[in-house]
Amino acid sequence: MLGVPLGELAVLAAAIVVGGVVTGLLAGLFGVGGGAVIVPVLYEVFRILGVPEDVRMQLCVGTSLAIIVPTSLLSFLAHRAKGSLPVEIIRAWAPPMIAGIAVGAVTAAFAPSWVFKLAFVVVTSLVALRMFLVNDRWRLGDALPGQPAMSGYGLVVGLYSGLMGVGGGSVSTLILMLYGTAIHTAVGISAGVGVVISVTGTIGYLLAGIPYHDLLPPLSVGYVSLIGVAIMAPVSSYAAPFGARLAHRMPKRKLEIAFGVFLLAVAVRFLFSLL
Repeated sequence: MLGVPLGELAVLAAAIVVGGVVTGLLAGLFGVGGGAVIVPVLYEVFRILGVPEDVRMQLCVGTSLAIIVPTSLLSFLAHRAKGSLPVEIIRAWAPPMIAGIAVGAVTAAFAPSWVFKLAFVVVTSLVALRMFLVNDRWRLGDALPGQPAMSGYGLVVGLYSGLMGVGGGSVSTLILMLYGTAIHTAVGISAGVGVVISVTGTIGYLLAGIPYHDLLPPLSVGYVSLIGVAIMAPVSSYAAPFGARLAHRMPKRKLEIAFGVFLLAVAVRFLFSLL
């Protein structure tokens, strides 16, 4: 680490700051954690710093989840300040989401990475299509279902997040909108979902990385880099409320289209990584 040129470190630090701004704006605007932005930036940082390939991606995902914790929390609080949010939905989803995250994390330890990248491409593309072609006929109901179905949805969101290392905002937003929830409300609830997922995921990666302490860079606790969190988390947390305010100023249809474009861009990025 000491052999890395200071100029190169300065460029990487600037990239982390820019990534933090983008992450915070995305979190506030769309209710997503921003992992699709954080992970690639951190991956390059840790590559330059010589972190072994065997633990690099795990360190990126764990650090990303830790960064998402305050970003999602501030985004959720900013959305809630704009109006009352049905937080009972988050309470109903929390236990099955946590179970899904655990199952997804265990599964991810054994399956090849291309499986999860392909699943990410398929899911985000379908959600983007839903945003582009949105109409009132794209509904499963006019109100959210009962607790058994809600628990099932919570398990799906948690499993998806555990497999992909993301905040689950895109899938939870889609589910809510399919039951007639307004997009501004759905985005706010999804930010709250991101809080539950990021906290649970961070704890899991902290514990999972303890046996590999000797392979990890200084100031790492498990698969979480305290340096990465210290640089990016304050920037992204500061930017999140601005994204939330922007979301509430945008007309419903423009917000849906913007969300769809964002998801499609993420899907394309992962698709190219498979080629």
